[in-house]
Amino acid sequence: MSSLLDKMHVGIVHPMIFPETGTGEGPVVETIERIATDPFFGAIEIRPTISQEIRNRVTDVIAQSGIVPIISGQPPLLQGKLDINALDEGARMEAVACVKASVDEAVAIGARYAAILTGPDPGEADRANALEQLVRSLCEACEYAKAVPADEPVWISLEAFDRDVDKKALVGPTPIAVEVMERVKAEGHDNVGLLIDLSHLPLLQESPRQCLTAAAPHLIHIHAGNAFVRDPKDPAYGDQHPRFGYPGSMNDVDDLAEFIRVLDDVGYFGKHLPTGKPVFTFEVKPVPGESSELIIAGTKRALLAAIALAQ
Repeated sequence: MSSLLDKMHVGIVHPMIFPETGTGEGPVVETIERIATDPFFGAIEIRPTISQEIRNRVTDVIAQSGIVPIISGQPPLLQGKLDINALDEGARMEAVACVKASVDEAVAIGARYAAILTGPDPGEADRANALEQLVRSLCEACEYAKAVPADEPVWISLEAFDRDVDKKALVGPTPIAVEVMERVKAEGHDNVGLLIDLSHLPLLQESPRQCLTAAAPHLIHIHAGNAFVRDPKDPAYGDQHPRFGYPGSMNDVDDLAEFIRVLDDVGYFGKHLPTGKPVFTFEVKPVPGESSELIIAGTKRALLAAIALAQ
């Protein structure tokens, strides 16, 4: 097995590969078990659960399988249209409460990361104020994540999304993401870092080397996936993470190989992180009519092929 593969926890975003569980309902436990029983995966990203019963069952699956859990806090923020950089203070505090709930969920299931995203970019006129609000929110989240009762603090993993196509998020372009990290860390918070997603780089018009070189000091979490922008009527359009090889899409095995190569060059796979080995998580979603299981198999094959090209 590849030495690079040995240096990472390969993960998958559960509510994306099984979109029927995206609201926290449906066959949540059963589909988490399908991933946890596959030794190819060392990590799984899970949406916050909606009941104590589900949480208990998910925690048992994690404990028995030894898989590394991560809380995917983006869905509740997106589904609730919550904005941690909102200019309205009440709206900002509501979004921060959602982030704190993801931290609580991380503690409950033994996860070390709670992944989140910013709200929309308000435009140039209000962007500076929105960034101030974002820094405030991240500082509050980091403080809370250190204060909750756990052996080690939860880390806030801020995902950079597109600015102009789909999510139209404040963060956003890598230079802005790096600036935000520097400002939060200057306030004394070290349990925070960036989540960079290969899927979003074509939407941001950034290359892997351009993005990852700048983000390297703050990288704690990686997503890998695909994007499609040719036809707004296509179900894969925008930030929908179609499978690698989807017709007309932006990323395939050679792009995945370059992403891995640059991650290795900037030292990501040698980092000492709260997850132990660095996490390399796939975010892939079936379009209507496609099979989650077949896409999982195809994604694993794409990774093996990309690693062979990258070395």
